[in-house]
Amino acid sequence: MNYNLKHFAQSGIFAFWASVTMVATLFATYFLIEPAISHGDESVDITVRAQITDETSFLVPPANVTMAGTLNGVTGGQATGTTQFVVQTNNTAGYYVTIDFFDNGSAEAMQGDTSLSDAIHDYQGYTIGQPTYGYVASTSAQFAYTVTASSTSDLDQSFLNNGAACNLGGSQNGAVSCWMAPSTTAFRIMDTSAAAVTGATSTVTFNLTVPSGATPVPQAEWYTATVTLSVIAK
Repeated sequence: MNYNLKHFAQSGIFAFWASVTMVATLFATYFLIEPAISHGDESVDITVRAQITDETSFLVPPANVTMAGTLNGVTGGQATGTTQFVVQTNNTAGYYVTIDFFDNGSAEAMQGDTSLSDAIHDYQGYTIGQPTYGYVASTSAQFAYTVTASSTSDLDQSFLNNGAACNLGGSQNGAVSCWMAPSTTAFRIMDTSAAAVTGATSTVTFNLTVPSGATPVPQAEWYTATVTLSVIAK
């Protein structure tokens, strides 16, 4: 009998401490997770980004040119033609424009449509790959071009002059100042350092001069040169 009472007493004590331990464990667990439940204020920073792309293009692209003037094969003459373009860009560093002429397999940019004649020579008056001030005559027919801009600061220095020579800075004293020979290698004609959101206007003027008694004599036919103008963001 005493043994049984002792056994029951020990069992009761064990159950009591087991209950106490369980309750203590539950309380401890509650206090550990309770701050996350009841006091869960937290700040998180995020970023919101958007990219504006560069937009540099011809707002008004250059058009084809049919030169106007009298070009006699024997007694000579002169014809000119212009093409105008407008560049628009949001690039604050600016842009530049290059010009190059299609390589038709001959030594000259302008070629006879039917006979493939090379009687019209590329302008010979330029010096060391740069325009020359004033038009330099030749005994052969010559094809040349010059460039002007609505703003002098937009024009590449090659077409600026000091009143006596080109590529020396200065101004652009009309469309007859600095003449350049066509080339199959891209040549920079515009060089800007600012955005042109509303557009910047430039003009390329072409000149074909046939002297009296030109050598070789140009045949009577249409002559064509193919030109590429490219605008590149800086």
